[in-house]
Amino acid sequence: MTTVARPLFRDPMHDGATDPTVIWNRQAGEWWMFYTSRRADAPPMNDVSWIHGTDIGIASSADGGATWLYRGITEGLDIEPGRHTYWAPEIVDDGTEYHMFVSVIRGVPTQWAGHARVIRHYTSHDLVSWTYRSTLSLSSERVIDACVLRLPTGGYRMWYKDEADHAHTYAADSDDLARWTVRGPAVECSEHEGPNVFELGGSYWMLVDEWHGQRVLHSRDLETWEPRGLILDRPGQGPDDGGHGYHADVVTSELGAFIFYFSHPGRSDDSPGHHSGHDDRRSSIQVARLRVSGDTLVCDRDEPLEAPILPLEGPDR
Repeated sequence: MTTVARPLFRDPMHDGATDPTVIWNRQAGEWWMFYTSRRADAPPMNDVSWIHGTDIGIASSADGGATWLYRGITEGLDIEPGRHTYWAPEIVDDGTEYHMFVSVIRGVPTQWAGHARVIRHYTSHDLVSWTYRSTLSLSSERVIDACVLRLPTGGYRMWYKDEADHAHTYAADSDDLARWTVRGPAVECSEHEGPNVFELGGSYWMLVDEWHGQRVLHSRDLETWEPRGLILDRPGQGPDDGGHGYHADVVTSELGAFIFYFSHPGRSDDSPGHHSGHDDRRSSIQVARLRVSGDTLVCDRDEPLEAPILPLEGPDR
């Protein structure tokens, strides 16, 4: 048995790995992690330009999630000249090809507000070469953080953050991952981002990032969501795991449920300031086991993990 690394991964180029999503690469026979590669090493300017101008980074694991190797950035996402901003990838495998839904901002803004944020759809047969398909028409032009789940009755549902409506989670449905119909607000209990939906223990769960931990929500029908407390709201004791756990992805298999999240280990608080120093900006990817306990989820981020935490032969389809 191999102990899972702590932290699980740091981006060796810019040291700003955030917003992870983990998927099985059928061609390579490995697990691949896609993530927002924030530019923690950018010049110490008194603005938020370092959050922008970001690529989607890639890391791979051939040992069931114990260790991760940096593989570069996702190529082919640009559809116009210049440097642009890519955030929070979501990737769905329909069995034939992969579909990426990624948040995009034109250029490299120096401020948070005043510019559109959209979700684009790309496809690939190998997770390497990507083809632009469309820019989704959703509930506003300030949408980010897509999460997509195959519905038990057929088709797909997407949850995403609509910043134009109090940072609530909205939902949209599709039969083919290409054409989407907005259903409207899905979770309005707080301001939040980064919805992630999965099935565990015979129920559906959603996690949303409230910036002071992950809000747990429960549903039996994917329609009505009931809040069930917080996880990752207390600092971990392991290397680089202090502070809150942010924007997470959950992978479930016969090995259990594991939550991949990121931390800001160098920050003394969670203020929304400009964070001009490298240690204040840098981020690390972490992983912890999720369990159902009573009517909610629990997560001990200090529990030692032994690999594999991801099936070596890939997920059951």
